[in-house]
Amino acid sequence: MEFYDYEEYVMTIIMAAGKGTRMKSKKSKLVHEIYGKPLVRRTVELAEKVGSQEIIAVVGHLREQVQAVLGDSVKYAYQDELLGTGHAVMQARKYLEGKKGKVIILYGDVPIIRPETLHNLISKSIKNKEYATLLTAKYENPTGYGRIIRDEGGNIKAIVEEKDADENQRKIKEINSGIYCFDIEELLKALEKVNNNNVQGEYYLTDVIKIMNEEGLKTGAVIVEDNTEILGVNDRSQLELLTRVLRMRINAEHMRNGVTIEDSNSTYIYDDVEIGVDTIIHPNTIIKNNVKIGDNCEIGPNAYIRENCEIANDVKVGSFVEIKNVKVGEGTKIPHLSYLGDSEIGSNGNIGCGTITCNYDGVNKHKTSIGNNAFIGSNVNLVAPINIGDDVLIAAGSTITEDVPSGKMGIARERQINKDKKNK
Repeated sequence: MEFYDYEEYVMTIIMAAGKGTRMKSKKSKLVHEIYGKPLVRRTVELAEKVGSQEIIAVVGHLREQVQAVLGDSVKYAYQDELLGTGHAVMQARKYLEGKKGKVIILYGDVPIIRPETLHNLISKSIKNKEYATLLTAKYENPTGYGRIIRDEGGNIKAIVEEKDADENQRKIKEINSGIYCFDIEELLKALEKVNNNNVQGEYYLTDVIKIMNEEGLKTGAVIVEDNTEILGVNDRSQLELLTRVLRMRINAEHMRNGVTIEDSNSTYIYDDVEIGVDTIIHPNTIIKNNVKIGDNCEIGPNAYIRENCEIANDVKVGSFVEIKNVKVGEGTKIPHLSYLGDSEIGSNGNIGCGTITCNYDGVNKHKTSIGNNAFIGSNVNLVAPINIGDDVLIAAGSTITEDVPSGKMGIARERQINKDKKNK
């Protein structure tokens, strides 16, 4: 899944050992999800997208949960004592030794950096032959961040953590995001010289910049254009904030591509959704992973498009409709109050109000197939596995348990009997 290629070897180290105590959770902070993906999985996918040939996750607290999420998609280093960012990278030393090229430092709880931003960081580092290239940002209120110390010529001299900064240094607005691109060989050399002589008694990765400058090695920076990209997650309010940022980013991209979203604040579209031009998304709609929607469709309001759906052109999915693992043909309408799961529906059909595909028997999921030009009446139960042919009419209120051939009408309900009311 490489989006980019480089002249040099590129690998990534992901910091994933922290305790995340502010989440107030029995789960590792890194396995909490945004739009259905664990935070650390999002960071791994970022590393993959920018062409990392090897990815190392430095794990520690609740490591088994992180490893369960990532599996064998990465290699692992272990940080049993949390002695700082420099110490974390030291634990991955065996993967760095003997290699030439670049290593990217990312964080499992900083998951929404754009691939283009990270690509620019790597490309600048390679093109300008920089031994360390930092991703920095400018904040009006930089409280809590390490400050970027530059010389009169604008070159980066050092990074000073806030707890170690003096009064003048704390006025600096350019901050360190913690994202780096290092020359592998020189990083290893610099790590040998990093010590813990600071207020925290930790081994700071930021000291590598100062050491490289003292060695006369060229360093540089890329200032991120959108500060929201470097937001991290420490507690649940920040998790909600990142979800909001990602929601607005995704929705804006769809609108730029010709989709009408009536209320971006109440519309949740997951990352890998494809939507065609002139489709309208009404408020309170959720569209989940691996969904494709064609041109000129109408979705919602209060629609729930779940995983693995493919919706053709000119389809209507209306109010209080939930579909999952469904393929819908061109021109078909599912106006309201229906659940369709594990189904394939042909073109120019109508699915009446209250239709349910009974796809789960308590053990297995079964498929419902509905042909072209089918009319399914209101309040119909289709008990899968079942095949409904072309040009079929299913009478309202029916529970259909057997296949209905093309051109037929299916009806399955008790005959109405009217009786006299008895006096009580």
